[in-house]
Amino acid sequence: MKMMDKISFYTALFSAKSVNKMLHLAKSAGTSLPGVVALKISKNFLSFLSQYCRKKVITVTGTNGKTTTSGLLAHILKTADNHVLHNEKGANMLSGIASSLAVGYKPFSDFDYAVLESDEAYLTKLYDFLNPDYLVVTNLFRDQLDRYGELDTTAKKIQEAVAKKKALKLLVNADDPMLLEIGVNNKRIYFGFDEITYKTSLQDSQAPAESVYCPCGADLSYEKRYYAHIGRYYCKNCGKSRPAPDYKAYAVIYDDFSEIYLKYFKNGQEIENCFKINIAGLYNAYNALAAISLALELCIEPSVIQKGLDTYKSVFGRAEKFVLNGKNVLVQLIKNPTGASEVLRTVNNRSNSELLIIINDNYADGRDVSWLWDADFELLKDYPGNIVVSGIRAYDMAVRLKYAGFEQSKIKVIKDIKEAVEYSVSQVNPDERLLIMPTYTALLEMQKFLKKNK
Repeated sequence: MKMMDKISFYTALFSAKSVNKMLHLAKSAGTSLPGVVALKISKNFLSFLSQYCRKKVITVTGTNGKTTTSGLLAHILKTADNHVLHNEKGANMLSGIASSLAVGYKPFSDFDYAVLESDEAYLTKLYDFLNPDYLVVTNLFRDQLDRYGELDTTAKKIQEAVAKKKALKLLVNADDPMLLEIGVNNKRIYFGFDEITYKTSLQDSQAPAESVYCPCGADLSYEKRYYAHIGRYYCKNCGKSRPAPDYKAYAVIYDDFSEIYLKYFKNGQEIENCFKINIAGLYNAYNALAAISLALELCIEPSVIQKGLDTYKSVFGRAEKFVLNGKNVLVQLIKNPTGASEVLRTVNNRSNSELLIIINDNYADGRDVSWLWDADFELLKDYPGNIVVSGIRAYDMAVRLKYAGFEQSKIKVIKDIKEAVEYSVSQVNPDERLLIMPTYTALLEMQKFLKKNK
């Protein structure tokens, strides 16, 4: 790094840290302002910072699961005694990434890994400033159509980024046909499930199936469909099929945890390991499988990986469990039809719960809330508890529940989010749990007042 570049970088770094300190004193944490300041002073701030990385720069993208996958991977790497920089709060646009790294970086030192979650649409901009070693792609689902358009548009955005980096290695979900054509000129490593067994009351996923076709234009067929368009697929027309996973797994899904039985090759020998993850749902099993697979690629020992899985604490709102006013609470972010439907499957398994659904339609949520009609809220038709709805679009959610067949007399509308949380917590009995399903900006609003009360 040239002297003027170094001066620019450290001026940006210390300015960002100062802004973060002031925001912390003003109790305004969670903003990307430090990153905005850093990038204003040094537009190549991220490029300069990456030069201090001793080992690998890892990026993670996809519609669902970015925050959990990157969080699990970062925690596993830290458990293996590495110094890791990570945008752990999920701020995944350029200013958010810069802010997280500026706050987390210790001046005049090196670090081992950077694990960076990136919004799909911003990945190509991020790659203007970084030369990452790996890209993990979790999945592609219909998400915020008013911002990003259809699935193939999002796939093209990721491909544009990948095309900039010929040496980039991709860790790809083999079970998602939308990823079949991404990074075909790069080295691709695949993870996926050959079989899934449910030890819960619900066996079949009700997630809406996306209209996904083979690159040749023909309809895809499935040996097994796990949820939405995810599964073991093939094309009768051209013969293309789901790639054989390098990290091939069998999952057993329970109400509150999952077991992953994994097979892979190392030094020419097939290895088998079993991992337990303490977060619910098949979608989180996929997130964990992605993190485990890359950790193994980086030669982290299975025992260390399991220790990391055991000690991982969920990011706020991503299957996070905590106690509030003596009551058990579980928060599950929802933002699109497929993700919501899979969360609803875990909700419906719980008979001793109260439910709060919070729907906003701010820019970061997506203005178009028609996705509520695509999500399978019919799963709640026979839900035994009461449901409180809140947020800007509370009444839209109440109407959706009515048409899903849920009893109207058991729906309570409280538009103010803080009031809705306080009321819902007060209704929970000692042997029950409050389940909260918020959209993104509702989650951020909750985070502000829950920090004081947890």
